[in-house]
Amino acid sequence: MVRLAVLLLAACSAFAQGTWTPLFDGKSLSGWRAAAFKSQPALKVEAGAILIEAGAPLSGAVRPDFKLKADYEIRWEAMRKSGGDFFSSLTFPVEDSFVTFVTGGWGGDITGISSIDGWDASDNETRNYFTFETGKWYSFRIQVTAAKLQAWIGDQSVVDVNITGRTLSLRPGDTKLTTPFGFMTYNTTGAIRKVEVRTL
Repeated sequence: MVRLAVLLLAACSAFAQGTWTPLFDGKSLSGWRAAAFKSQPALKVEAGAILIEAGAPLSGAVRPDFKLKADYEIRWEAMRKSGGDFFSSLTFPVEDSFVTFVTGGWGGDITGISSIDGWDASDNETRNYFTFETGKWYSFRIQVTAAKLQAWIGDQSVVDVNITGRTLSLRPGDTKLTTPFGFMTYNTTGAIRKVEVRTL
């Protein structure tokens, strides 16, 4: 218990300094739990990554202790190991709301934010297309402020949206089970590694 308190204090100090702080150590599931989807498989650590095996249809990994709400950045790497839909969609907080950054949804190539003013990523202005190859690692980064959401895949900007005065929400349904911070897959097995956060 003392060791956990020391680690949390160190993480808070790192956030305050704006340095990248790991949320996954590459070895264990410490701090993570399986999402409470009905068909949720057990999480595994495999080859330095969190393995989220395909559910029916959803599966995910959640970090319940995530407290940041704005003025932060998240980065991670992910791979679609099998399946043909999203493999590392991330639900995260924006002030007092939550949204999901979709990675390869609606058949495998749509990215964007769900939801803005009630519209899913497939139907709002953040809709973008990106071809993900199975078995290949991709790097992702999200920047969150009270005024804007931005996201990149590698060096490519895929989201840049002003959210001032907009209504942010999750897609209706079980997506809420990945709050406050969690990765999700849809009929797809994904691997997640190098998850890091910093304040802006």
